[in-house]
Amino acid sequence: MPIPLSYSFRNLWTRRLTTALTAAGMALVVFVFAATLMLAEGLQKTLVETGSPDNVVVIRKGSQTEVQSGIERLQSSIVESQPEVAIGADGRPLLAKELVVLINLNKRGTSKPANVVIRGIAPTSLALRPQVRLEEGRMPRPGSAEILAGKSIARRFEGAGIGEHLRFAMRDWTVVGIFDAGATGFSSEIWGDADLLMQSFRRPVHSSVILKLKDSSAFDGLRQRLEEDPRLNMEAKRETQYYLDQSEAMAKFLRILGLALTTIFSLGAIIGAMITMYAAVANRVTEIGTLRALGFRRGSILAAFVLESLFLGLVGGFLGVFAASFMQLITISTMNWQSFAELAFSFTLTTGIMIKSLLFSICMGLAGGILPAFRASRLGIVEALRAS
Repeated sequence: MPIPLSYSFRNLWTRRLTTALTAAGMALVVFVFAATLMLAEGLQKTLVETGSPDNVVVIRKGSQTEVQSGIERLQSSIVESQPEVAIGADGRPLLAKELVVLINLNKRGTSKPANVVIRGIAPTSLALRPQVRLEEGRMPRPGSAEILAGKSIARRFEGAGIGEHLRFAMRDWTVVGIFDAGATGFSSEIWGDADLLMQSFRRPVHSSVILKLKDSSAFDGLRQRLEEDPRLNMEAKRETQYYLDQSEAMAKFLRILGLALTTIFSLGAIIGAMITMYAAVANRVTEIGTLRALGFRRGSILAAFVLESLFLGLVGGFLGVFAASFMQLITISTMNWQSFAELAFSFTLTTGIMIKSLLFSICMGLAGGILPAFRASRLGIVEALRAS
């Protein structure tokens, strides 16, 4: 017959100090595991939410990012004439020919340099990105050396606050507005007039063409026509897929790094759990013998000790996930390996990450308790009672 669950829980409560220390060790490992997954998830979420499924990014074929791309004016005009392009309320195509370049700015406080994206926008750029809203100041006047700074850039870089000045492309630029793009990559960009920026950077070509589809299902036809047109040498991607590709390399690295770290740390936690459970077996030899004499089978003894270890792992898992949840309050910045530009994003906790973390903690508990449990179940009745 099975041993009551209350027996296992009572034994853990009796050994409160060792139970707490073992659970804390497991919680630390789960915290590292969950935080790493949250970091990768936050990066991907920031970049994916930057895009819209109804928008299409057209860049030069073979380019990985807008920074590497170049589209001539004639080519962008051909894209503009495609029948799949949506028409705005003013009768103009919902399409923006944009320029994307990198400049070097110093961070506030440390003066440490970092790459920042400068995006030359068209009058329709904001209509294509409804998640972007002007938070402070005003829009730049067309043809003037005025720029908008993303909220993250204004907070972290020298000269990027409203009313301040930046010098790049051999010209002084005035920040006349701050925009908030939410948890997207646009918050880590600076925007200005595309035509003036092309002149200033001496770039005769656009970096990309962004367009909105009349019908989202028409994407495949548009993509095939553009990519097969010998005049263009272009490729088209849904904006969400384009930004997902931007996050792939960095997110993969973070997951591999997290797996390596947690593997190392989990070995220590498993050993700690194993020591705790072996000590529990050694202190309860007589008790185990008594249970066997009362008719409890070896399997019941095994299950009781495994349950204790699983419970330790589960408690550690909940504590680790709870501690990791507070990481969502932190915003960090790093270099996007695809665009080589500074990108700010936050840790993101999802249901999937919580489930993975708890399963990981249960596996640690099982690994740490299975051998001591077998040791307890193999004790003979006479041997155990003699030890008293």
